[in-house]
Amino acid sequence: MIGWDLGGVHVKAALVRDGRVEAVVQAPCRLWRGLPALDETHAQLPDWARGEADHVVTMTGELTDCFADRQDGVTQLAGWAARTLAGRVRVYAGRAGPCDPAAAAAHAADIASANWHATAALIGRQVANGLLVDIGSTTADLIPIVGGVPAATGYSDAERLETGELVYTGVVRSHLVALADHAPFRGRRTRLMAETFATTADIHRILGDLPEGADQQNSVDLKGKSIRESETRLARIVGRDHGEGDAADWRALAAHFAERQVRMLHDAAALLLSRPDLEAQAPLVVCGAGRFLAERLAGRLGRPALAFTDLIAGDLSEAGADWASTCGPAVAVALLAADPT
Repeated sequence: MIGWDLGGVHVKAALVRDGRVEAVVQAPCRLWRGLPALDETHAQLPDWARGEADHVVTMTGELTDCFADRQDGVTQLAGWAARTLAGRVRVYAGRAGPCDPAAAAAHAADIASANWHATAALIGRQVANGLLVDIGSTTADLIPIVGGVPAATGYSDAERLETGELVYTGVVRSHLVALADHAPFRGRRTRLMAETFATTADIHRILGDLPEGADQQNSVDLKGKSIRESETRLARIVGRDHGEGDAADWRALAAHFAERQVRMLHDAAALLLSRPDLEAQAPLVVCGAGRFLAERLAGRLGRPALAFTDLIAGDLSEAGADWASTCGPAVAVALLAADPT
């Protein structure tokens, strides 16, 4: 069984055999350029991902601007999977269950960006009450689990943006001007340049928190990803050159943006945890490239943090477990399909 998560920036796949996760991979994909980008990414995946298997697919890439709308995106991505993946192919339709790719257009509202539902449904098999916090490269999903089932108030992206169950911030691709409009620098409060000079990958890299391999796309200035180069990009946000500060200055500025990011998540989580149907000590189940941020959030909220990877069976190294966390929905759809009970 191979689970797939087809995103607008990454393709993720997880191999499950006899109910255990054996391998996980994430590869960059410039889907905004069109479906040929998926072909390019698929050709570079490990042999196990391109071989004969029972496949189940979830997605978020349907919102990419190469498609006319989400239904068009769902239909085209499902069609690509049916044509490209060797073996049986099904599409995860969230609350509606798996469906044949040919029926994807009719189930587009259930399929579109329903990868969060798979992760929450799998967690619910072991955690009756909790809050899934999956912080990825671009977005964060905060999903209440009540009575062992996903209990999100919203379902679509639009609905979950309204409820706080989707927070559009991640640890790699988010622009810093989406986190704040001013920042402290050397004893002064400064407004920010409203440009895409730096992203959250830069701040979390400077702070030493960004997992190895999490940042797979180009930097915004198409330059390198050293600490110094990240500091240079960050400096531009406050109208400075790199030489106008030292390492401590840039680290303090990065920490400010990291704090603003976790505050956004704190506000959303606090609202969800105030629901009367969630127990007072319901844990946060954490995963994603930003698991470190989710663990920090749990500490701020005074809640226990359970790692998603501690809830699944796998034959993975520590590095493999990190990728399983990053690729949680791909792992989840494979495990759900392997054991539909």
